[in-house]
Parts: sequence; C-alpha cells; structure tokens
Amino acid sequence: MSGIARRDFLLGATALAGAAATNSFTCVEIASAAPIEVPTVDKLSIQVLVDSSYDLFFRPKKINGVAIAPAARSADFRKSLHNEWGLSLWLESQGGGNQRTLMLDYGYTPEVLLNNMALIGVDPGKLDALVVSHGHYDHFGGLSGFLDKFRDKLPAEVKLYAGGEDNFCHRVNPTPTQGQFSDFGTLDRRQLAAQKVTTVLCETPTVIAGHAFTTGKITRRSSERVLPNTLVEFGIKDGLGCSVGHYLPAEMDGKIVADEHIHEHATCFNVKDLGLVVISSCGHVGIVNSVKQAQEVSGIQKVHAIVGGFHLGPAPKDYLTQVVGEIKALNPDVVVPMHCSGLNFVQEANAQMPDRVVVTTTGSRLTFGL
Repeated sequence: MSGIARRDFLLGATALAGAAATNSFTCVEIASAAPIEVPTVDKLSIQVLVDSSYDLFFRPKKINGVAIAPAARSADFRKSLHNEWGLSLWLESQGGGNQRTLMLDYGYTPEVLLNNMALIGVDPGKLDALVVSHGHYDHFGGLSGFLDKFRDKLPAEVKLYAGGEDNFCHRVNPTPTQGQFSDFGTLDRRQLAAQKVTTVLCETPTVIAGHAFTTGKITRRSSERVLPNTLVEFGIKDGLGCSVGHYLPAEMDGKIVADEHIHEHATCFNVKDLGLVVISSCGHVGIVNSVKQAQEVSGIQKVHAIVGGFHLGPAPKDYLTQVVGEIKALNPDVVVPMHCSGLNFVQEANAQMPDRVVVTTTGSRLTFGL
C-alpha cells in the first residue's frame, strides 16, 4: 500500500473511531492495512441458498474439474425451495486439517432464506463468519431475520465482514417522476450491534477464518463501467447510514448521486493446484476488475473459477460481447453466472466459451478440488 493510500486509510480509521466514541455506532473494527498472506484450501463447496430460479430437473454434471449437483428433494411434497431476486451462498472449505464455513449474502427476504436453509439442511451452528458483499437490499434483506432466528447458534464473537463504509449508505431507486425516489433500504449497523455482531470494514484485503480472503476496494482498471442501478445517499443520522468523513469530501454529505459501489468487494479462495475461485455477488464494479484485483492482492494469476452475479443483465450487446471477451482472456477453467448476470450473459458466454459455462439453480452445490 502506498504512503498516501495508507495515510488516507488511517485518517478514515480515525474518523470511524471518533464516530464510535460518540455512540454513532458500535461494534466496528477496521481491517489491517498490512499485506495479507493468502491461505490455500484443499477443497471448496458453494451451496446456492437463494437465487432467482429453481430447476426441478437439474442433473449432476462435471466440467473442467468442477462438480455440480442439485439439492435433494424435500421428503414433504408440500414444501419447496423458493426463489427471489437476490443471492445467498453457503461456503464450506477444507484445508490444513480444518473445515471452515462462511455465509455470503442473505437474499431479499428472511422468509425465503430461512425456508431454503431448512430444506437444504445447512447448520448455522457451523458458521465461523459472515460476509456481505455490498449495500443492496437483495443481498442483505434476509440478514436481520437470519440473526433473529439463529444468533444464539453463532459464535459469541461472530463478525460480519463488509467491504467498507459505503456498504451502510442509504440506497434509493429513481422513479418515472423526475426528482422523486423510492426507498431501497439501508444496512443498519445499529441492529448488528444490538445482536452483538462485530462489523469489520474490509477496505483493504482481509483473510477470513484462515481460509478465505477478500479483495478489498476494487481498482477500476478494465474497460468496464458501472451500469445504471441505484442512487446512493451519503450521510449518517442517528447511527443509520454511512460516515462521509471516512472516505469522501465533506461536501458530499447529504448528496444523492449515482451509485458507484465504492466498497463492493469479492470473496475469494485459493484452491490447491487449481487456482483462484473469485466470488462476485453482483460485480457492479466490473467482474474483470474484481478478478484482476484478486490476482493482484494474492499474487496468484491462475483463475480456476469466476462465480456469482456479474450485473450484465442490463448490458447492451456490444458492451456484453467485449466484457465476455475480456473474461475469456483471463482463461478461467469455469464461469458460473448467477443472480444478475443475465440470460444474455449466459448466451454470449456459451458462444465465446462453450466448454466453460456452468449454470446453477437454487439449492445446487458446486465443488472445487475433488
């Protein structure tokens, strides 16, 4: 990290410490700015708890060393997995004789998340840590209900790893009436503090539970751009919102502007003899940017899998073709689109990389490192 970047980070840490001291919010940690030593795991599995589709006829398959299998059908025919716009992933890794379990994002509603967790049969008591990718409701909407139900099963000092202060900003959607906005929610760290969940702001790369690592703030280095989505309101009131003084000029306080997802981060694993598995829950900042950031902070160039939401559903054809070409140039063994990636992405990726695309369904389980 450069001297200027480290200075800015320490100034931000000071601002957050001041906010905590005045009871604006509590239970916050700042991830270390020191370089990380990337761990290696022997095996990784990703179970899709929530996504937007469910295929009853999904069949097991294996592509380029990655296996995927559907969830077992419920013994009770009256119960079924539910789908909704959003994403939640259950991550289990093995390495060094240990197993670690993480939960990445929480879908749109607790009702769908809790229903699917029960039917799939995951055990919250095994969780070592929680991760949230960015501040969109379809990725944190189920979190509060999840904690209400399972907080007593989680470690007493459980931590939620967030990309940074921007994750806690208020989001709004533009409406057809000029100048009017509809609410899109705010990740409320006051609720997290009430549940005795410590939030770790991972604006720099961070190792989680000794097995995973995050990218930290993602550098915009490719031709990708943030496609239109939400607007973001900067500022904090009564502990709700984001502290502008931490990472933006003071004059941005109170402004509502186009959302650039300043602190969206990706969650990554280095699988032994295979390379990086990069999980981008939405990829607003660019999936190619996200992968290149993972390569830079880890020092590992080989990309085994690119997984998750790539936010290319709204992409125009020429831009989509270009981005898929850049993904292909990264030479991943597999590409696993979910959530907001879009059917158009699946079609274009199949055209350019016909032997590398793995399509998932709600409840399916991916295994890396067999």
